[in-house]
Amino acid sequence: MEGHGESGVLSRGAKTYAFACAIIASIISILMGYDTGVMSGAMLFMKEDLNIQDEQVEVLAGIMNICALVGSLTAGRLSDWIGRRYTIVVASIIFFVGAVLMGLGLNYGMLFSGRCIAGVGVGYALMVAPVYSAEISSPSSRGFLTSLPEICISAGILLGYVANYFLRHLPLKYGWRLMLGIAAVPSVMLAVGILAMPESPRWLVMQGRLRDAREVLLRVSNTKEEAELRLREIKAAAGVDESCTDDVVEPVATHRGEGVWKELLLRPTPAVRRILIAALGIHFFEHATGIEAVVLYTPRIFKKAGISSRSKLLFVTMGMGVTKTAFILVATFLLDKVGRRPLLLTSVAGMILSLSSLGFGLTMADHSQQTLPWALGLCIASLLFFVAFFSVGLAPVTWVYSSEIFPLRLRAQGASMGVAVNRLMNGTVSMTFISLYKAITIGGAFFLFAGIAILAWIFFFFCCPETKGVSLERIEEVFSKGCDGSSVAEDEGVAMANVASPNAHLKSSKS
Repeated sequence: MEGHGESGVLSRGAKTYAFACAIIASIISILMGYDTGVMSGAMLFMKEDLNIQDEQVEVLAGIMNICALVGSLTAGRLSDWIGRRYTIVVASIIFFVGAVLMGLGLNYGMLFSGRCIAGVGVGYALMVAPVYSAEISSPSSRGFLTSLPEICISAGILLGYVANYFLRHLPLKYGWRLMLGIAAVPSVMLAVGILAMPESPRWLVMQGRLRDAREVLLRVSNTKEEAELRLREIKAAAGVDESCTDDVVEPVATHRGEGVWKELLLRPTPAVRRILIAALGIHFFEHATGIEAVVLYTPRIFKKAGISSRSKLLFVTMGMGVTKTAFILVATFLLDKVGRRPLLLTSVAGMILSLSSLGFGLTMADHSQQTLPWALGLCIASLLFFVAFFSVGLAPVTWVYSSEIFPLRLRAQGASMGVAVNRLMNGTVSMTFISLYKAITIGGAFFLFAGIAILAWIFFFFCCPETKGVSLERIEEVFSKGCDGSSVAEDEGVAMANVASPNAHLKSSKS
């Protein structure tokens, strides 16, 4: 069978198939990123065309994320009911309707409605894409595959910036509408293409469809023995008898999410409580440290720093999008080699320094009666460094970590809670940044974000153990034992080596 190699590393066929599944599931994140990126420039034009106030612009910028909170809270239960794959189809359809309404944008009310509807689709997508990628990947490649949604978000943001720049010369009434409405086209293609993907093997086991789960695992595992080992671990985690060889069994009690909220919130075990705190905390700090203010209001920030030309503003903004995408790509190759925790702590430390220097540069520029070239240069460099540090650690680790640490029975709805916190903070920053910098100055706003980043570093140091190389079914042990995951990962490696070469332990004992 294709994808069955001889070593402990995924053969090319299995690796390619798993990668294809994860990238298709993650494409919807491109649409979400595109909408965020394109909105930063479109706001400059729609404000003039519709004659709306700054407060209304803030609401438009952030309302998508508030509505995404609703989508993410319902997506977990839906994905437990109809499956991860069909939940992505639902997300694509909802986003299509929202994009069409935004593209028409006949008035503020229609634009607002489109943003709300698209936001629900975004909430579904942000919850289900990382969970699907985590559930279909092996421990050795899970960091890379689960970070693909974040890569797609960054690529979408960059595409949004590019669209802003190249569509800026269209007539005012058509330009920003085309910027927003064009996202409807790929959402239709995604809804159709996603039907070619297999379902998550872990969801299939929860439904009692053991034969289907085994077939999927055989396509994404290195050997038949490895697929069987992964299937046994999944069955144990799902409460199915490991020795069962039937093709179909009675679904487990929580196959549609019954009782999950009680186990998560009312009577959690100590390990589950620590997992929930880590997941909600990492989502909270991802946006509380100010990335949405930077991504969504880049033109305003650069304008405050001293750039006045609209073309130059959009061009420099594109540079930030390139930086974000490039460093996300770097991070994907480090997640499974360096680990989650080192990237996370290094990333936040760099963000603290970048935010502090950005706050200083903006304060100097804001208090000067003329443009200060050195302050402008410092602001541009600080902004690029901030985006680079964010993208190489906190951005991808947030989604990888929160989608892998929950036990199977709690994963979908636990991840949905994390996404809800993520969207709430995203929306809060988006909808208050203009008012915030008017109240405490724009430099003061970034000094505030730097202070929050310091708290984030302390939280990650004490609450987020390493999970690199640990199978999804054993990550709960990392949190229950209070270890960093290295010992569990070492046991995983020995088990996989024995599966790949059953006589290895005999050779070792003879020597």
